[in-house]
Amino acid sequence: MRLTRAGEYAVRCVLYLSKKGKGVLVSRKEIADYAVIPGHFLAKIAQDLAKAGMIEIRQGSRGGFRLIMEPKDITLLSVVETMIGEIFLNDCVVRPDSCQVSPNCSVHNVWMQAREQLRDTLRNVTFAQLIEQPVCISE
Repeated sequence: MRLTRAGEYAVRCVLYLSKKGKGVLVSRKEIADYAVIPGHFLAKIAQDLAKAGMIEIRQGSRGGFRLIMEPKDITLLSVVETMIGEIFLNDCVVRPDSCQVSPNCSVHNVWMQAREQLRDTLRNVTFAQLIEQPVCISE
């Protein structure tokens, strides 16, 4: 599994907004520049993050984005899955009926276990924790 570009950019966007703090309005240009996200891509990402209830979008010349959740309440899993959907490592995990042998397949069980371990790892990391460490975004 590889994280999509949209997923990576969404993580950077939320990371940057988390560093600024909940409720702080940040211009789209500032986020795009510091988080190295193409402006047109940022607009799409922001829509998805807003639908998920993580950020608010303000339009106009004094507009931008602001985090409406506390960084401690946003997990890496929630941001990634907002952008790419629920993580599945193999078709048989998401659609067991796509494989005739899934119920009796030892590999299916490994895919299920790996999926849960990955989701647990991402679920246990909050943006509050991430901003306490050196991050990939300058300020």
